[in-house]
Amino acid sequence: MDKAITGHTGLYCLLGSPVAHSASPQMHNEAFRLLGVDARYLAFDVTQETLRTAVDGLRAIGARGWNLTMPCKTAMAPLCDELTPVARLCGAVNTVANRGGRLVGTTTDGLGWVLSAKEAGVGVAGKRIVQLGCGGAGTSILAQCAVDGAAAIDVFKRKNASWDDTRAFAERVKAETSCQVVLHDIEEKTELCACIAEADVLLNTTSVGMRGAGGCLIPDASYLYAGLAVSDIIYEPRETELLRMAREAGCRTVGGMYMLLWQGAAAFEFWTGRKMPVGEIRAKYFAEA
Repeated sequence: MDKAITGHTGLYCLLGSPVAHSASPQMHNEAFRLLGVDARYLAFDVTQETLRTAVDGLRAIGARGWNLTMPCKTAMAPLCDELTPVARLCGAVNTVANRGGRLVGTTTDGLGWVLSAKEAGVGVAGKRIVQLGCGGAGTSILAQCAVDGAAAIDVFKRKNASWDDTRAFAERVKAETSCQVVLHDIEEKTELCACIAEADVLLNTTSVGMRGAGGCLIPDASYLYAGLAVSDIIYEPRETELLRMAREAGCRTVGGMYMLLWQGAAAFEFWTGRKMPVGEIRAKYFAEA
């Protein structure tokens, strides 16, 4: 039987819009139940325009922590009293801990990918990474890999309106970590092929390959080799065209489903100081992964 809500029950929540589809409430509430933590996790539909009011209210009532999803991640950063190094690099926050009225913000998006890759036997320390795309999740992943000691990251993206911002971000990461970050135009296929040939990990952080859209940013399997680890943060379908191509080329592959699990586990530990019971959560909510 679930523990009854009391006058001591702590509040955690998700802020963003839309949020009704999120699996975070089920995952965190199950973790609280399994560990006997007197807390509940709820989801609230909050926009960028209403975020400051919501955060002021959560601080006032002593909510213990919250997650942010789109479109609130970048808007949350300036509302925090303190940012972790990776959140400061990204300028975005997806997890806030209320520590005695002081709001500490971090991002676990990148850590979720790093932990899921580690579980699959793919580390980042000292490695050369080719990253496709550098949007919201891609920015967090790049910053986390750099902070965790990746030797070099070659970023390939479209030369669009966000190009200059991405270049400035890459220069900031390079200046503040020991990681060499180089930005490339995704249309430069000769450069892409050459960088993959020198890489340990190839990672797609774009939406190319998602169910209903399909496609792949790698022209063909000649770009891949058997010693390469290939990952895709897309989780629908479970095996994208890129991952299928990589599997057939003999590469180690890492899908996107467990990134969701591990970023939640990282947030849970950031709030509570306790490890989420990942095995039980995986069995209940990620059994088909």
